[in-house]
Amino acid sequence: MEYQVGWGKREIHINGCGYAMHGYGQPGHRATGTRNPLYARSLAIADLDSDDAPLLYCCLDLGYVTHAMRQGVVTGLRESLGEAFDEHRLVLTCTHTHSGPGGCAHEGLYNLVTPGFVPAHLEAVVEAALASLRAALVTRKATEIQYRSSQVPDPVPVAWNRSLNAYNRNPDVAPRDATQTHLALDRTMHLISFHRQGRVRALLSLFGVHATCLGNRLAHYDGDNKGYAALHAETQLQADGVSEPVAIFAQGTAGDVSPHYHGPGDRKRRRKLRGEAEYAYARKNGEAQSKHALAMLEAESGQAVSGPLDGVLTYVDMSDQAVSPEFAGGSRDARTSAPCHGVGFFLGTPVDGPGMPAPLGFAARRLARAQRRRSLKPGSPRQAQAQALYASQGPKDILLNAGEKRVLGYALDRIPLPDLADPLVAELKRQARLGALTESPMVPSVLPLQIVRLGNLRLVCAPGEFTTVAGRRLLSAVATALPLEDSEQCLINTYCNDYMGYVTTFEEYQEQAYEGGHTVYGQWTLGAFQTAFTRLAATFNTPPSEREPAEKNAPPPVPYSELALRSDIPVRG
Repeated sequence: MEYQVGWGKREIHINGCGYAMHGYGQPGHRATGTRNPLYARSLAIADLDSDDAPLLYCCLDLGYVTHAMRQGVVTGLRESLGEAFDEHRLVLTCTHTHSGPGGCAHEGLYNLVTPGFVPAHLEAVVEAALASLRAALVTRKATEIQYRSSQVPDPVPVAWNRSLNAYNRNPDVAPRDATQTHLALDRTMHLISFHRQGRVRALLSLFGVHATCLGNRLAHYDGDNKGYAALHAETQLQADGVSEPVAIFAQGTAGDVSPHYHGPGDRKRRRKLRGEAEYAYARKNGEAQSKHALAMLEAESGQAVSGPLDGVLTYVDMSDQAVSPEFAGGSRDARTSAPCHGVGFFLGTPVDGPGMPAPLGFAARRLARAQRRRSLKPGSPRQAQAQALYASQGPKDILLNAGEKRVLGYALDRIPLPDLADPLVAELKRQARLGALTESPMVPSVLPLQIVRLGNLRLVCAPGEFTTVAGRRLLSAVATALPLEDSEQCLINTYCNDYMGYVTTFEEYQEQAYEGGHTVYGQWTLGAFQTAFTRLAATFNTPPSEREPAEKNAPPPVPYSELALRSDIPVRG
């Protein structure tokens, strides 16, 4: 079967002028230039036998996708395509490079390090995404689509599990020791390739590994390993005579997967990578992904992709979800809560991106536990609320209650830490005193969940960062709910359509490592996603004309008056 497919690629034009990059949360990680251009790469896929809206897919060389980005792209496509656009069929995702611009969210927290919202950054991202999608739309021609999957060989040094103790808590995995972290992950690469006249012209790879080869001491925008993978594959296809190829290297379950060696001596090995050595390492890691993808095309014939196109999208408030007992170990009162960040989040990851010093983390844990005891004490005016919160958040030592906008019980403008002690705390207090965060959410809670159908493939498009086992369990739940025929495949693409943090399994969450500390809606978060995604899967049985508009339950806009107070903040020093 052939589809009408086109592809496009456009540079994201943002100059490094001193704003901090998004990813590591370090105000000193400032961009002063560009090493390798950042791109928006897009696909447009239409059914030859249908007048339905095309399936649109855009991957950005960025650390995150925000609701503001998606809304900007949706608005632009509605203006240009009219009735020929269906928001249910638009996927906006990213590579998760930590060397890209920030300041693109309307919510407060993830802009804090930039500092603040930078309208010019958001406009440049939306412009590049729209330009690449329009290029894809106007270049559509008859194209054959194939699907392949293959394990990246164990000896290929491309990915390691960075949270092994948490991973080993899962009862459905084979426990690994410190010398086997490269096996404690999903090493499968999924590849969708686009062929004309028997030749590959474009491709989409899904493989989960963090884009953190480049550390937080560098000062240039760069696509990191995923960007290098795309550039390498495109160069190879051009050398084979393909004009203007597009190679997309998107993410699978990258939440607990690092591109850096984890095992005995890992921190010492990481410290040896500095400066140019980091860029060389990112290129090597990316080229390993590209070479595997290209080898897959040569080694085996692909499965023909055929069948209809479809997509379903809904918005769900993840801060207040009842979890089906099926996904909560039989519990009938499992619920999520307002977003909270634990001490583990602020401690960071030891190899990829260390955070606050360990002694400060130790003190923060003691203070968080003291605050828990006070709030749960009989007679406390907030005891009932605290009981519900900790029933959801479990063992997390809550440092930031983002829902209530409190740090260790203190209002944001009254955090008892001198401004000189931490520039991020100083900026947080300054914005709170201005009234810039009063009604604005700190992080998103109303999130887009999406499943798209490309013939005999289903793509679960999930926001945020799913760990290896969390993603596996989500896919299993969705595949059961659809259900799938023997010839059909269900894949996962993460970092889609918005960003709110991590999703771990219940068992991993109990470890309260970085990933669990950044699973903001509590220990039942994965169960809530499984519950909501299985509901969404059932809507495939509803004719498109009878489905709810995607924007019906979308988050309300952030107050412009508050956003203006934290926009275009001058870069200091």
